[in-house]
Amino acid sequence: MLALVFIATAINYVDRETLSIVIPVLMTQFHMTAGAYSRVIFAFMSAYTIMNAASGPLIDWLGTRIGYALTTAWWSVAVVLQALSSGVLSLEIYQFLLGMGEAGNWPAGVKVVAEWFPAEERALASGIFNSGSTVGAIIAPPLIVWIVIREGWRGAFANIGFAGLVWVILWLTIYRTPEVGNAEAREASIPIGNLLRTRFVWSFAAAKVFLDPVWYFYIFWFPEYLKRVRNFDLTSIGKYAWIPFALAGAGNILGGWFSGALLRRGVSLSVARKVAVSVFALLMTFSIPAVLVPRGGMAIALVSLGMMGYTGVTANMLAFPADVFPKNVVASIWGFAGTGSGFGGMVFALATGWLVDRYSFVPVFIGFGIIPILALLLIWFVLGPLQPALPICNAVLGAAHEPPPSP
Repeated sequence: MLALVFIATAINYVDRETLSIVIPVLMTQFHMTAGAYSRVIFAFMSAYTIMNAASGPLIDWLGTRIGYALTTAWWSVAVVLQALSSGVLSLEIYQFLLGMGEAGNWPAGVKVVAEWFPAEERALASGIFNSGSTVGAIIAPPLIVWIVIREGWRGAFANIGFAGLVWVILWLTIYRTPEVGNAEAREASIPIGNLLRTRFVWSFAAAKVFLDPVWYFYIFWFPEYLKRVRNFDLTSIGKYAWIPFALAGAGNILGGWFSGALLRRGVSLSVARKVAVSVFALLMTFSIPAVLVPRGGMAIALVSLGMMGYTGVTANMLAFPADVFPKNVVASIWGFAGTGSGFGGMVFALATGWLVDRYSFVPVFIGFGIIPILALLLIWFVLGPLQPALPICNAVLGAAHEPPPSP
């Protein structure tokens, strides 16, 4: 089951990276500026933001099997449609459709982990499935460049999109929900409105505002940075742009293993998760010197460390909802968190385009090295302890949910 989610996440990122790999070609063909490209990214992120709030509750309602299949089929068709792009406007439309579908991958993946793994294994399981994103990002540059050389950029979108449709068939054939997970899900239910009134949900979403835009920057802008600043051609991008994602894959495993190791040594769940997040969040500051070093190889090495930090953080944060809430609402929780992620991605995407057009990549890299610290502060001082949520929700609901007094 975990392998299926891993493969879906890898496909998700190959789909997402296709545009960033071919964008040097499209910027020339469609006469695009960095600002125009940032608006294309904004279209993706706006749909991603809106649908994160809807996709989590939808997957909780439909169930993991049908919900995951639906969202993957949607985004795969959206990738194929991008082969029909004729300019910036059509790219914006198709990227909007792509963002609508891709929003469902992480709520669905988190729900699979919650259904199949106990607390001490969730961070590692989450890291394994999330490493699909780094594997997809590793595969994407050489694969997409190879397809572009053979079939053109339209062929790249068409071929990559069909892979997701094949996965949907495999998923519907293989996936099942464990009976234990179903039984536990029936034991507790928290209304959506009450979830949104808990401090955990809104502070978790706020942390994602300052964390995930760093990853989106690397996904969408790193190939263009290599071309514009380090003078890499398309072939060189295909050869070297995968390297940071390879190290990011190690971060997924190390992050999950580290918090699990702390738990096995008797550290409390809340402290273990937050210490692991802190260690890897500090690695994300390596993006600051990356933009200042003179050689492209050194820049790639430092960016690689920063990306490993991000995935180490994410492996642990993926486990947060199941650590705190019942299994039947974890997709909803992650969907709300994804709304914060998407909002941050939208705002910082526009800011990136504006800064690159008017100044350079230097303030951009510095900014993305600093904002993870803001997310870390929210996790430590606002999120609260990671503990079962029913007492929290009962406190929110008040006396109406307290047992009647004894006669």
